[in-house]
Amino acid sequence: MELINHQFITFFPPEQAQKLCQLAIIETFDHEHLIFKEGEKPDYLYLVLEGKVEFRKAQYYDQFQVVASALPNEFFGEFGVLDGSPRSAQAIVSQQAKLAKISRYHLMEILDNTKSTAILKLFHYIIQRLRITTEEYVKQLAYKDKMVLVGEMVNSIMHDFKSPLSGINLASEMIKELNHDPQTIEWCNLMTIQTQRMTSMTTDLLDFAKGKNVLNKDSFKLKESLEKFIQFNHIYFTDANITVKLDCPFEITIYGDEQKLLRVWQNLATNAVEAFQDHKGEIYITVKKVMTTDLNGCIHLQFSDNGKGISDELLPTIFDPFVTFGKEKGTGLGTAIIKSIIDAHGGKISVSSELNKGTTFDIYLPI
Repeated sequence: MELINHQFITFFPPEQAQKLCQLAIIETFDHEHLIFKEGEKPDYLYLVLEGKVEFRKAQYYDQFQVVASALPNEFFGEFGVLDGSPRSAQAIVSQQAKLAKISRYHLMEILDNTKSTAILKLFHYIIQRLRITTEEYVKQLAYKDKMVLVGEMVNSIMHDFKSPLSGINLASEMIKELNHDPQTIEWCNLMTIQTQRMTSMTTDLLDFAKGKNVLNKDSFKLKESLEKFIQFNHIYFTDANITVKLDCPFEITIYGDEQKLLRVWQNLATNAVEAFQDHKGEIYITVKKVMTTDLNGCIHLQFSDNGKGISDELLPTIFDPFVTFGKEKGTGLGTAIIKSIIDAHGGKISVSSELNKGTTFDIYLPI
């Protein structure tokens, strides 16, 4: 956007607005550029023209808590500029940003000679922003407390699972030793794989609760991996009266963490099965290579179902933690974990849906 049209500039009469535009320094900052640190002396007010800036408070072990953000037509740094106190948070670019910065000296000089109406507009905006930031910070604290509880619960589950899972694995190995026919060996191998998946799923949930996703990347054929996923869930899909259709070229190879991506397909499938509400349904998985402006060459995986769909009111929050969009048995973490895994791979995910017609998840992963 043009600087002259920024809402901060429009607070002022034409003469002062023009002078502010002349004094402003416009700069472009790359992703993750640190604009200022917590505790720094305030020297500039920043107006966002493009991109996004996040504000983070230092926690512990080099961890930061995001407390607010600023988008185009918003501004930040006003508290330090107005009262001269050190910066209360760190400002970092989360999307490439174009900012206009006005020095504290010049801004205070203009404010001293500005009508009270402009000052009132400025303070009205600041109060609104303060309320929004406070509300967001309270949400972040509540989310953090929930994640601590989830982490404690998963640790307990993992501890309790060790003994029965070991028993299942030992039993399957003994059955294989006593029965050498191919079908028995295949079912025993499937039992072992499924117990390993249970351990992997609890580990993924624990990683999510800790706010991290450690990837063990390797190259693998995506079609083979998706066929493996369908095979693992054959009984589940059959019992639920679900047909799965896969369209994926064999030659497509991806570099990623296969186990974590299997968790993505599993969570998407579980959501789809629940959407059918015990009625016969179909899941469509289509994969192709595409070119995009932000990811260059990438894999486009589309995961669709013909279930009941999701309402327009719930779609914007579908990837938020603890949002279950009406599912009786949902925890609200499935789609949040999906997004965290896709983000960790440097990919993107979006969703579209129509009531009584179905839901489609579009996933883009870099090659």
